[in-house]
Amino acid sequence: MFSFDPYDFGIRDRHQYIIGAVGPRPIAWASTVNENGQPNLAPYSFFNAFSSNPPLLVFSSNRRGRDNTTKDTLHNIQTNGEVVINVVNHDLVQQMSISSTDYAANINEFEKAGVTPLESVKVKPFRVKESPIQFECKVKDIIYTGEAGGAANLFLCEIVQMHISESVLDADKHIVPNKLKLVGRMGKSYYAKAFGDAVFELNNPFSDQNLGFDRLPENIRQSQVLTGNEIAQLAIQTDFPASSHVEYIRGLEEVKAAVNTSTYAAHILAQEWIQQGRIEDAFALLLS
Repeated sequence: MFSFDPYDFGIRDRHQYIIGAVGPRPIAWASTVNENGQPNLAPYSFFNAFSSNPPLLVFSSNRRGRDNTTKDTLHNIQTNGEVVINVVNHDLVQQMSISSTDYAANINEFEKAGVTPLESVKVKPFRVKESPIQFECKVKDIIYTGEAGGAANLFLCEIVQMHISESVLDADKHIVPNKLKLVGRMGKSYYAKAFGDAVFELNNPFSDQNLGFDRLPENIRQSQVLTGNEIAQLAIQTDFPASSHVEYIRGLEEVKAAVNTSTYAAHILAQEWIQQGRIEDAFALLLS
């Protein structure tokens, strides 16, 4: 294990370790305006949802590590307390990247990135028309974490109006990941896709108590075959398989053959079933 105090490294290397480890991070494409109405558009990946009631998003515009200067986004929010956070999907990632350049304050990043400014409903900053989801926000607070290069200026942004393209919704008005096609920021120049084969579902019975690892038989917990991830798919169940199902599985010829061969062989078969999604059958096998 490579272990160190973060202050053993300079800002640049420390930054790369942090952003390389924490990700993929969603991207806030933040639109602001200055006191003269000059628009600014810049992406930030120190960004996340923070609360549903009140509806809050947070993102940070850090002081530049190279010269300790601050960014137009900070200046504009300090001036008028408003921002539009536009969601970045795969269709926009290249244009978003253009707007990450440090342009002079009088440069219009909407024009540089080739995206369309769209008038907002409740705030002065423009929306990005091409973005599938746009959050109009009032900034409730700015948390200043320090005055050195790399220090964060964290914005608590209350959503006052949301705009969601019908193209990313299903018939019930729910957002569909494979329609939205989000991207996330990683370390260095790497990005990740949050759609296609990268998307999967987990069984999360939040309303019911799951068994947990501690209630599983020792032969399952100490398996020499099953991974922690595979055992967890048994531990998250809310109850053990019915005894009738255990008896049924025990009577299958392939189960008899595996159990009679060795515990290892039985666990190999159970692993195959878990990987096929046959969780209850695998659980019953391991209880045979």
